[in-house]
Order: sequence, then structure tokens, then C-alpha cells
Amino acid sequence: MQEITQRLAKLGIRTADILVPHHGIDLKKWAVVACDQYTSEPEYWKRVEQHVGNDPSTLRLIYPEVYLNEADKQQRIEEINQTMRQYLEQNIFDTYPDSFFLVHRKTEAGRGRWGLLVALDLECYDYSPESKSLVRATEGTILSRIPPRKEIRKNALLEVPHIMVLLDDPKRTVIEPLAEANSRLPLVYDTDLMEHGGHVTAWKIDQKKELTAIASALEGLYDALDPANPLLYAMGDGNHSLATAKSCWEDLKKTLPSAEQADHPARFALVELENIHDPGLVFEPIHRLLFHTTWGDVFGAIAENARQMEVRKSENLQETIKAINQPGAQKFGYLDQDGWKVITLTEPSASIAAGTIQNVIDGLTRQGKAEVDYVHGTDVVEAKGKLPGNAGILLPDVSKQTFFATIIKDKALPRKTFSMGDAAEKRFYMEARKIR
Repeated sequence: MQEITQRLAKLGIRTADILVPHHGIDLKKWAVVACDQYTSEPEYWKRVEQHVGNDPSTLRLIYPEVYLNEADKQQRIEEINQTMRQYLEQNIFDTYPDSFFLVHRKTEAGRGRWGLLVALDLECYDYSPESKSLVRATEGTILSRIPPRKEIRKNALLEVPHIMVLLDDPKRTVIEPLAEANSRLPLVYDTDLMEHGGHVTAWKIDQKKELTAIASALEGLYDALDPANPLLYAMGDGNHSLATAKSCWEDLKKTLPSAEQADHPARFALVELENIHDPGLVFEPIHRLLFHTTWGDVFGAIAENARQMEVRKSENLQETIKAINQPGAQKFGYLDQDGWKVITLTEPSASIAAGTIQNVIDGLTRQGKAEVDYVHGTDVVEAKGKLPGNAGILLPDVSKQTFFATIIKDKALPRKTFSMGDAAEKRFYMEARKIR
């Protein structure tokens, strides 16, 4: 097994001692959605609080970001750390040593996706814009979002993961063979999730046969990469959480002798690997709403970000969606009081429409000619974009086929380019791992 461990280490991952509550604990109360969801809906988190009651739950191990502006953040952080200590002292966990987990998530919409829970080596991750590391951010990392998260992690005994990391595996060589053979793997958990989260199931992977197959498949992906720019793992969800783990590790590493650095648990972070080509993994563009603006101002800003543009009237939302997703020149949809337009650009300022639009918006906001909101769902764009003083910008779908190539070429996508499903489809906290 040492040989497999070494092969995996070269690929930036390792097995972990994964903790899951023992069978006497209600997993539907234990598992809660990622802390950065429903940040404008305190009523969601109040419902979760009522559902959980006094039972063990990851709700007590995380800091829901809806509460980040509360007066006494430190008290909540201390309570989180105390609860971690308490859960460990009460022995509420079963331990699955030196393991990966195969995870299947079925959403309420009926979609199913597969993932592989692994420990990712933070030494292989660099979130800087010029990074050429094995693990890379896909959207710009907002550095100001890291310090408050560090306050939560720096003294924590446990981590609970909601991070999802993408593989570009069109031939489905890494995760899918495990999924096809899941009936022979030991079942770890199988439970419904609260608040329309669907269902989640996991199986343990710790045998030489499966671990060897994973190593070989990942080596095949790695060998096909450009050695000068080997992007093997691209961030899907949770980049700021991973960046926080990286920052905490860099701080801690300075205090450790080199002999202790190689295997220190804080050097790694639990993440779920997912194949970007899994049909159950939904990529949705994040659209823009502009406020206090005019077509003249927007037209001028677009003109500054392309050599030429063509503006064509569109009859309705569906016609606009179809038009902007046609191959060829860069396009996006625009809605104001005068109705829908399809705008086609020649020699735009960025290689994808989201980048060009972000350049447009940045120029408008700097000049005080617009305010912006980032929204999910075309229905919101249609409802709000046509109101007086507003404008809606509809972006084309994000291509799974060119996603990794775009990251390599452009280094990182503009902020708020894509979302992997809606809030209820995000990863729920389930597993834990000691980091101290």
C-alpha cells in the first residue's frame, strides 16, 4: 500500500481517517448545507435550528455566513470549538481509517451525481491569478473574504467539508468505474437530507484494487497535461474555504520542523472530486441586473470593450436564450423597458462573455452609472430587467467542454461566472476529519 500512497501523493491527494457519526445519530439532522448558502434568508437557518433542536449536528460545527455581521462573532466561534471538543469526547463518531468515500447525491429535481471524497494536499494549491499549480482557483479569489474564515478555522479541532473540486475526465476513467461497482463496496451511510436537499449515499474505499485503479486513472489524466501548466483539479465550489485552509496551513507550517510538515493533518483538506462531465452536475450561468442605468450608458461601455457590436431585437426570453448559445461570435442578451436584444461582439475585451460583461460593469460602476446584482435564474432577469431604470444581462451557458482550457488560457474566470446547481443542491456537511 505504500507504493499506492506515494503514487497518490504525486497527484496531490491522499486517503484520510474520515469521521462519520455512528448509527445511533439522526443523519438528517446531522447534515446541513454549505455555510455560504441562503445568506439573505435568515428564516432558512431558523428552520434548520428548529429541525435540529438539541441533537448532534454539523450546524454546531460551522458558522452560517448569514450571521457574519452579528455583534459577537467570537462567542459563536468559541461555541463551535467547544462543540467540536465535546463531540470528540463523547465519541459520537465512527472512524474509517485511510479511506476515500464514493459519494452519490440525488437532488430533489431527480438528478444524480457521483463524487470521490479525498484529502487534497494544500501544497499543490495556489489561488493566485498567475498560478500554474496542480489545484487551481477557477474564479478570482477575494482576499478580504479569507481573514474572517481564518478566525473560525485556526483553532478548530475538526474540519467538515463542503468543497467540490472538478476533474476534466471526458472518458470517465476515475469515478465512474467505482460507481458501476458500488454494490461490492462497504456502505457507510444512506440518508435523506433536510430542506429539500435530496438524498446522499456513501461507500468506503480502502482496498488495494480500487486505490490502484484510482491512482492509475488520475495518472492517465495527469500524463495528458501540459507539463508547464498542469491543471488537474479546478475549483468548483468552496474556493474561499480552501483558500482559508491554505492560509491557515501556511501560518502553521512556519512553526513546524520540516520533519513534521509532510504528514501534518492541517496540510490537507477534505474535498469531493467530481467529474465535470457527469451529466448530473449542472453548470448554470450567473446573470446580472443593473440598476440606475440607461441604454446609452451601457451601449457606450460595451463599445469600449469590443471593436464592433451588432444589436438585434429579440421577441422573447426563449428566443434570446437560443440565440446567445449558438456557436460562433461572443453574444449575450440584454433586457430593458424596450424589450430583449441580442448583442454580438467582434474582438471583445475578454475570451468569454462573462469576462467582457464584467469589464463593462466595472467601467459603469466606477463612473457611478450603474449598480449591479448577481442573480440566478432567467425568471429574475425577466421580471426585474424590464423595470424603469433597470437592465438585465443574460449570459450564455458555461461550456463544460472548454472549461479547463479557458482556465488555462485566462488564468481565472470573472467572479460570479457560474454556479453548480442551486442552493439546495450544494454539498451538505456530513463527514469530519481531525486537523489538530
